[in-house]
Amino acid sequence: MSSESTSREQALVAAKAIDDKKGTDIVIQDVSKLLNITDYFVICTAANNRRVDAIAEAVEEMVRKECGVKPTSVEGEEESKWVLMDYGSFVVHIFQPAERDYYRLEQLWDAAPTLDVAAAGIEDPVYSERIANLLGR
Repeated sequence: MSSESTSREQALVAAKAIDDKKGTDIVIQDVSKLLNITDYFVICTAANNRRVDAIAEAVEEMVRKECGVKPTSVEGEEESKWVLMDYGSFVVHIFQPAERDYYRLEQLWDAAPTLDVAAAGIEDPVYSERIANLLGR
């Protein structure tokens, strides 16, 4: 892929990077019809601070290598409870479990269709009961 890749392709690359680093509860929402500021949310859960940091690094590296783009901003790295990586056309949200459960972004934007993570090459995604129910799995 190049910088000519679509926001959908870039979001899928980010999801694959998350899965590679053992992120769980990966949800990719197409928010393009609901928001003017971005096309996709890629939301995941990371078990602890170190995992949040590892996932953020992996996403940044893989999206840069495969798609030729870098985030315009990254927020939350100091505390590593919720890291937001803004790529413009898509946004990656990396949550620790308590923050994910508290903010429930995927429910806030539940009118947005979700993409099947299999499109990112993720074969055995790990989901908590809440997210599995939300996705109808």
